[in-house]
Amino acid sequence: MRIIISPAKKMNQDLDTLDYGNLPMFLEDTKKILGQLETMNYEELKAMWKCNDQIAKLNEERIRGMALEAALTPAILSYEGIQYQYMAPAVFETEAYHYIEEHLRILSGFYGMLKPFDGVVPYRLEMQAKLSIDGHKNLYAFWKDKMANELFKETNCIVNLASKEYSKCIEPYLTDEIQFVTCVFGEVVDGKVKEKGTYAKMARGEMVRFMAEHKIEDIEQIKAFNHLGYRFEDAYSNETTYVFIKA
Repeated sequence: MRIIISPAKKMNQDLDTLDYGNLPMFLEDTKKILGQLETMNYEELKAMWKCNDQIAKLNEERIRGMALEAALTPAILSYEGIQYQYMAPAVFETEAYHYIEEHLRILSGFYGMLKPFDGVVPYRLEMQAKLSIDGHKNLYAFWKDKMANELFKETNCIVNLASKEYSKCIEPYLTDEIQFVTCVFGEVVDGKVKEKGTYAKMARGEMVRFMAEHKIEDIEQIKAFNHLGYRFEDAYSNETTYVFIKA
């Protein structure tokens, strides 16, 4: 079984807490992306990032001085978004680290697919960014089925805790042999399940923590998740979607 999650826009460098394990598996592809970013000027980068000047200047500086094999942070400690805050990997017990290293995969527009202890540098690049590389019109076309094929080598059972932007890197390549279960965290409004972005991110992080702490190996066991007031609701769920409703 593998768990897939999205990256976060906000990143940091942490060279003290834990050492990184390996270099990312698709580092040669990342070098191609970096090479393309290095050809772009400030205005082009800012337009692609769709951000303010402060964020654009920071990330342009990162690109101009980026070394992909030096001063690396384990991916799981580098991302700082809401999902990662609620996962709180910095305070995991050793066994939980072992669990996520085997089971957790982070999908990234820049790195492709990461294991938690792969060494990364801070970057800003969403999967849906308008960036043409090697004749490919966007990052989805550039990465194509590389992430999916690598994931399918590892498992035939996937817990999807990624956003739609990132799960689109895997879903088009699913076969009947792959069990792919998406977790939805929402509330019932007028008889329909509605997800709220921030709360869903919080719950995804809590789900990773729950699975790591309980060493979940059977996908049915995640139905016991009860953090942040969520409970599994069979009436709204099916074989490919597990729905958790907030009381």
